[in-house]
Amino acid sequence: MTTGTRTALAAALLLAATALPTTAVAATGETAHVDGRLPSGATYMMDVPARWNGTVLLFSHGYTSGPANPAQDAPDDATKTLLLQRGYALAGSSYATTGWAVTDAVPDQLATLTAFTDRFGAASRTIAWGRSYGGLVTTAIAERHPERIDGSVSLCGLVHGGVANWNNTLDPVFALRTLLAPDSDVPLVNIGSQSAADAAADALTDVVDSAQTTAEGRARIALAAALHNIPVWNQPTQTRPAATDWDAQQANQYEAVKGLLKIAAFNRRQESEARAGGNMSWNTGVDYAQLLGASSVRKEVAELYAKAGLSLGADLATLDRAPRVDADPRAVAWMAGTSSFTGELTKPQLSVHTVGDALVPVQTESALKRAVTAAGSASVLRQAYTDNAGHCTFSPAEQLAALHTLEDRLSRGRWEGTDAASLNSRAAKADPATPARYVPYRPTPYLRPYDLAHPADGR
Repeated sequence: MTTGTRTALAAALLLAATALPTTAVAATGETAHVDGRLPSGATYMMDVPARWNGTVLLFSHGYTSGPANPAQDAPDDATKTLLLQRGYALAGSSYATTGWAVTDAVPDQLATLTAFTDRFGAASRTIAWGRSYGGLVTTAIAERHPERIDGSVSLCGLVHGGVANWNNTLDPVFALRTLLAPDSDVPLVNIGSQSAADAAADALTDVVDSAQTTAEGRARIALAAALHNIPVWNQPTQTRPAATDWDAQQANQYEAVKGLLKIAAFNRRQESEARAGGNMSWNTGVDYAQLLGASSVRKEVAELYAKAGLSLGADLATLDRAPRVDADPRAVAWMAGTSSFTGELTKPQLSVHTVGDALVPVQTESALKRAVTAAGSASVLRQAYTDNAGHCTFSPAEQLAALHTLEDRLSRGRWEGTDAASLNSRAAKADPATPARYVPYRPTPYLRPYDLAHPADGR
């Protein structure tokens, strides 16, 4: 840190002691902790070590359902401690609203960055990073406001964008209702309230629970899981099944399917539809046989259908004949305009994913690469993968390795050490106490891509 930066920091801490009522500062050891409130109503927090290294990390947190809506400036306490020990300044906001709040999140994060600069002085380097839905927010900042940052890291992010996310969330529930409860009136879209969403989730979960008791039902649940690319090992608490243990694979997917019903397919959809002004997803024109053929778990589905004595072709034909879901063009336009990507990255981004993520499948990375390649920005993007199950189940070591790799790219002007062995070596040095599980990996295609770099995307 330069003498000027230290002087600015000291002055900022003095000013913080007499700040407006919407801010507060506290010293914890050698770290200054600041809480404040933005004009939007969002809260923010900042942590700045006495020996600040000049880099500020702007953290975007994941999806929050509410009513609790705390600010967050790091992914977890252990990683936060390590970062502060190494001299990084941390900042992040709560977003003014909960839910699919991208129209609040991006300006609130930028306002937090401005508040940080006003209080502590200009950083020598600014890195945006975020996890899960925060990866979408981070990528939106990287595309739309590259002048505010030097680079970005997305961890387990929704880097496929909003329209793709909701299309791919529709497919498994459409298959479940069509094949397991064809006479059901469970609404898949245009859900009027959170109570209606709860009722729909409960009703379809009951159907899935009943189906799991039969070989035919298990095969059909596996088909629905395949349309979302739900991996066969998707929680760290699960036993990793053998390559041909189809029953164990399906049992793991069954739990993830129920989680999808309880979390995203109805409750989060209803909240997002309310923001978008209608249904923003569709399956008109979708060839489900083609989607299954591209799925990462198509072999398992075929084996379970054969074991159950069911015709997979007949069920796919049933899906083809079923009445399809059309979208509200205005809602699609809102979701595309706020939450889909052009792929036009101008600053380096490292995007990292676990291979066993059921909520935001690793194939979202294929969708990001598709957009960035089409936009001519492939040289600034690198992607890496950790061999673990679950959503955002990264160790502190793995997260620091990603950060340091991006920093090297910013310092040297070229990517180096983005292979799994180099990342693991860097992780082991950053935090020997936690796992380093980077692996060489190439995800299969994302099944329902949608981005602004491909004009033919659409219904």
